[in-house]
Amino acid sequence: MRSFRDRLRQILLFELGGLLLVTPPFAWASGVPLIDSAGLLAVLALVAALWNGGFNTTYDWIEGRLTGRTADRRPFAQRCLHAVLFEGGLLMLTLPVLMLWTGLEWWPALLADVAVALAYTVYAFVFNLGYDRLFPISGVRPAAALDK
Repeated sequence: MRSFRDRLRQILLFELGGLLLVTPPFAWASGVPLIDSAGLLAVLALVAALWNGGFNTTYDWIEGRLTGRTADRRPFAQRCLHAVLFEGGLLMLTLPVLMLWTGLEWWPALLADVAVALAYTVYAFVFNLGYDRLFPISGVRPAAALDK
């Protein structure tokens, strides 16, 4: 598993990159001013950061117990499942925040949240793949994990 420090670096880099990439198109598509969009997405990023730490630590622990491999050795299909589960849980946490912040009704807020979630799903896949390549988990890997 990743150390606390490594996980913290991963979360901070992920959220900062996401804010820089997603805020401008969100503001443009929603009509919400850029500053308000940045504030909303920063709050959503905080929710996501907390979810990120808890979800990824739990997911990595379960995956390690079941497969004997570390997260940086995760195969493609498992990466896809990881990204979808992460974003699905996050959607349930962020929809009420988005509705309260923007005043949007349930359906338009859901569409906006799903659009943000889809953007972040693609971003999460690419970011985590790159992060695992740039910052592999150090230490001895079980022999069984190398074969998977």
